[in-house]
Amino acid sequence: MTTNETVFSLPTSEEEPAAIGKVILVGAGPGDPDLLTVKALRCIQQADVIVYDRLVSNDIVELFPQHCERLFVGKEAGNHCVPQGDINQILVTQALSGKLVVRLKGGDPFIFGRGGEELEALLPFNIPFEVVPGITAASGCAAYSGIPLTHRDHAQSVQFITGHLKEGKDQIDWSSLARANHTLVFYMGLNQSHVIRHKLSAYGMSLATPIAIIERGTSSQQQVHTGDLAHLEILAKEAESPALIVIGSVTTLTHRLNWFKAKQEIETQSYPKVYQYQVNRKVS
Repeated sequence: MTTNETVFSLPTSEEEPAAIGKVILVGAGPGDPDLLTVKALRCIQQADVIVYDRLVSNDIVELFPQHCERLFVGKEAGNHCVPQGDINQILVTQALSGKLVVRLKGGDPFIFGRGGEELEALLPFNIPFEVVPGITAASGCAAYSGIPLTHRDHAQSVQFITGHLKEGKDQIDWSSLARANHTLVFYMGLNQSHVIRHKLSAYGMSLATPIAIIERGTSSQQQVHTGDLAHLEILAKEAESPALIVIGSVTTLTHRLNWFKAKQEIETQSYPKVYQYQVNRKVS
């Protein structure tokens, strides 16, 4: 058996099996609860079980209904609270018991969220599923930092790159990343900052290239660290996870366009209207 294979155990009972439930893969956005979609909030409020990650903010957890079961399966670099295979097992078991399961992930579940892997685990059991996209961290955190990921004067394209590689294999085409006139966004890259700097400079990117590290983006604790590629490792040591590394000249615009106040209070006046909308419309 390879390390990618998962063995599932089915719930056993002498009674008639319950009707199969459903799994809804929901993107929670980058942290600010105001960035939840209406559909995401509706699914959360109607869930029987919510299986959620470390990147789901406390402000969003506070929106969980009292009636639902909460299962925390958070992961962070070097410390997997619940292994991925066990998370897959939880989704299968809960859905086979007839429950509406919301698998809640920070950002968008199909962008470095292993959402596809989790849905594939449901297929052998014919468990119905749905996907509710979320605002991915790159666009959400950059917008709250005044960093347009594309700009006619700075970048004609943008690339999202994961700082975590499967089984430690370097599968990144560094030569293509090092070219000019585009923006790079590294997810989960703080621990790999030395590799990122070394590889990009080795393939021709100037060490004077502007960069930004966005720490706890869209939250009241948001911090934006700016500098150049030569000092990426130093800036990475000053930042705390979760954080994004943005590389490219667009990052210089944060000094003029950063509209978000790091200490501002999150306004919640819109929630009653959104909540009223969701309770009048059931998840199909």
